[in-house]
Amino acid sequence: MTMVYDIINLMEEIAPGGLAEDWDNSGLQCGDRNWPVNHILVALDPSPEVIQAACQTNADLLITHHPLIFKPLKNLALDSPLGKLIHLSITHQVAVFSAHTNLDSVSGGLNDFFAEKIGLLKLTFLSGAPDLDLVKLVVHAPEDACETVLNGLIEAGAGSIGNYSSCTFRSLGIGTFQPGPDARPHIGAPGVLESVAECRIETRLQKHQIPGVLNHVRACHPYETMACDVYPLHPVEINHGIGRVGELKRPMELKALSAHLKSIFHLSVLKVSGPPDMQVNKIAVCTGSGSGLVKSFLASDADVFISGDLKYHDAQDARMNGRALIDVGHFASEEIMIALITDRLTALIRREGLDVSVEALHMESDPFYYL
Repeated sequence: MTMVYDIINLMEEIAPGGLAEDWDNSGLQCGDRNWPVNHILVALDPSPEVIQAACQTNADLLITHHPLIFKPLKNLALDSPLGKLIHLSITHQVAVFSAHTNLDSVSGGLNDFFAEKIGLLKLTFLSGAPDLDLVKLVVHAPEDACETVLNGLIEAGAGSIGNYSSCTFRSLGIGTFQPGPDARPHIGAPGVLESVAECRIETRLQKHQIPGVLNHVRACHPYETMACDVYPLHPVEINHGIGRVGELKRPMELKALSAHLKSIFHLSVLKVSGPPDMQVNKIAVCTGSGSGLVKSFLASDADVFISGDLKYHDAQDARMNGRALIDVGHFASEEIMIALITDRLTALIRREGLDVSVEALHMESDPFYYL
């Protein structure tokens, strides 16, 4: 039976939680990691309409981009708007999970998907991502239990490196130990020094995974006291970041680029700052609210910055620097995550041979409209 934690482990492959910004609240929002999962819904927001739809369709897990719980809770009054949603999801046993800024940052994530839809090539990062809190876990086990322990590590979600999973290394050696008088050893007897053929298994994981992985592996390890070490790792390469910068296949005027964007994202209007006949070759993008990355855009060699929630003074700064801005709206730049997560998660579920369905929930619309 597939559990919520199994799907969380798959989502860690798509968007590692360690890439989330410090101010963010990605991850499991409410529910139990040990609840069973047969049906998953994917949506942009955990809005009342979306959570009600998840409950009515007997979904077991709702995956959204925006978190259900964003600011620290001062209370959990069930008659408050947020309290009602949490109560509804728990009552119907619908777990809610968010992949937010980690999905924005990860290589191959939302910003790459957005840039590729526009047609940008030679993508680089607009701003670096936070360092992952990486650790190396070393576990020692008797040789005849090596495969069992190794499989336990993989089942717990350890061993992800870039686009690869189940990454481990093992070597054989001789371990020694002497059980104490109150010990109940798997091998040997109290007071007798033992020498045992053991394997050393090494793998990599994120700091927040340590408790869950260790608990899972201890359950399948034969020793009364499992020998293990955890070492901090320093990142040696940056494969993730907020925003992207890329080049058009061929230059076009700002007016033509705006029409191109309206067609791709099915928009009737855009906010544009810059001369309509301005030649555009290199473009910076950021899904969602990109106002905080305007300085990074101006420090780059991009001609135009495409994002959402751009401000008046952002446009003034861009104009002073001979640059242009296009605001496609917060919703339009992020609603595409539904297709991204649905397709990626479905592929991973098939890879694992799980009997779980994933459904895209397209019932949301931009909360703003124009009169």
